Amino acid sequence: MRVKHALHELRLLFGIERNTTNHGEKFISALGACLGILAVYWGTRWSFPDGFMHTAGTLIMVTSMGATAVLLFAVPQGALSQPWAVIGGHMLSAFVGVSCHQLFPDQTWTAALAVGLAVGVMHYSRCMHPPGGATALAAVIGGAEIYRLEYWYLVFPILINVVSIMVMAIVFNAFFSWRRYPAHLVRRKISKPAVASERQFELTQEDFSAAMEQLNSYVDITSENLTQLLELAKQHAEKNITHPEQIIAGHFYSNGKLGNLWSVRQVVDAADNAIASKDQVIYKVVAGDGGYATGICLRSEFQRWARYEVKPQANGHWKKLTDED
Repeated sequence: MRVKHALHELRLLFGIERNTTNHGEKFISALGACLGILAVYWGTRWSFPDGFMHTAGTLIMVTSMGATAVLLFAVPQGALSQPWAVIGGHMLSAFVGVSCHQLFPDQTWTAALAVGLAVGVMHYSRCMHPPGGATALAAVIGGAEIYRLEYWYLVFPILINVVSIMVMAIVFNAFFSWRRYPAHLVRRKISKPAVASERQFELTQEDFSAAMEQLNSYVDITSENLTQLLELAKQHAEKNITHPEQIIAGHFYSNGKLGNLWSVRQVVDAADNAIASKDQVIYKVVAGDGGYATGICLRSEFQRWARYEVKPQANGHWKKLTDED
């Protein structure tokens, strides 16, 4: 028993996840990565059959495309694999790498500076893509052939490589409904939720957003992090499970659902009417399901729909308002 426990702790320490994918999914990932790299090679070769500028035609792709292939074809639904992460991650990192080499050539610390700055830029640009670090590094240590390109390095080979592998990712993954790329194109069936009265509380979209901020790490995500995230979300859900008593014009309200069912409405007009059948609310959907649609309903119907009031945050998330707010 002690040995089994020790092995379990060792697995957790090294971050060895139990792989739940079947053999078919593993084969699809491997085949996709193979086709992705072929697309990069032939896409770049076809675009510039005689090389580019002063290159001899031998510079076809950067090695960071291998890591991108892993993400696009093995983890196509991951946050690090989405289009802006791939495009922005590579292009911005390439710019950082070339700039560092231009400003600080032949310095032992230039490569480290390029990778560090690339990570920072990707963080602030919301396009975190690990292979971008290798793209920045290649601009500094890639040798004379890359140095001669200067900022054209962003076009050849980076942009051509990125476009080629992304086109293949879109086309290849389109054949498999559960892994279409980008992730926004995937529409999973949502099972009917349990009756609200049977639950002590119900997790909501805003709870997960708040929990992710509280976790304070870039999530892509391990089972341990997901468990911690779920626990934090539960704590947020327990704070407020009542419907709003007042519906106020100009304020925002959420239905508290998850995934594609989540929605936020802003009340446009909510003038009180003594006659219940005429006490109506005009609203517009500002986020989530039915985005930017407008509607009108009875105040009582809107109160039943609304779980709680929310307010927009600068980072694009929505925060659930509590009594303290």
